[in-house]
Amino acid sequence: MKEIVLDTETTGMDPGDGHRIIEIGCVELENHVPTGRHLQLYINPEREVPPDATAIHGITDEFLKDKPVFSQVYSEFVEFIKGGKLVIHNAEFDMKFINWELAQVGHPPIPWPNVIDTLGMARQKFPGSPANLDALCRRFGIDNTERTYHGALLDSELLAEVYLELLGGRQHGLGLAADKEKAASAARKKIERVQREPRKHTASPEELAAHETLLGKLDDPLWRKKA
Repeated sequence: MKEIVLDTETTGMDPGDGHRIIEIGCVELENHVPTGRHLQLYINPEREVPPDATAIHGITDEFLKDKPVFSQVYSEFVEFIKGGKLVIHNAEFDMKFINWELAQVGHPPIPWPNVIDTLGMARQKFPGSPANLDALCRRFGIDNTERTYHGALLDSELLAEVYLELLGGRQHGLGLAADKEKAASAARKKIERVQREPRKHTASPEELAAHETLLGKLDDPLWRKKA
């Protein structure tokens, strides 16, 4: 099962207002295990990057001026994600940009059933708790100290770890044989018996005398009846 953990950086909030994608970051998972393959694309938006957007992701007009436009890189992006589901945090935001950009180059949109929204997963798993990426990294003990700015590839790498934790653990599907051996070893330890010398149970003369005294106080005790 192929999945692509994906994030984008943009010039603003809505492509309908003329905003564009300026970075795409992707991390590939196979059966919930990172394969080591990733994709990072910087894209010239053919417009200025507003200062408030640069303050979030640190990407400037100067940096983007020699980068390719979307029509020059979209085929590489489409090839990388082909055959996999997209795992995105707050997927509605990223997908409206991705499908808008794809429409401009005549490519069909990516259907919503091909998308997994980790924001929805987090809200369902931890209702009422903060569900942004930083909060989830803190919850799961994922090191995000390098995240001084939002960056599509870095955020995708962090999201991949968060996603696997939301599924039940970063080592999901790994180490099962070792876990079974540990359990078997623990079970063996539980059934091990330490052999001890038998204790002596012969009554002492004092105990026998005390027993006879007790029997003398009982009416027709069973201990004095012969089989």
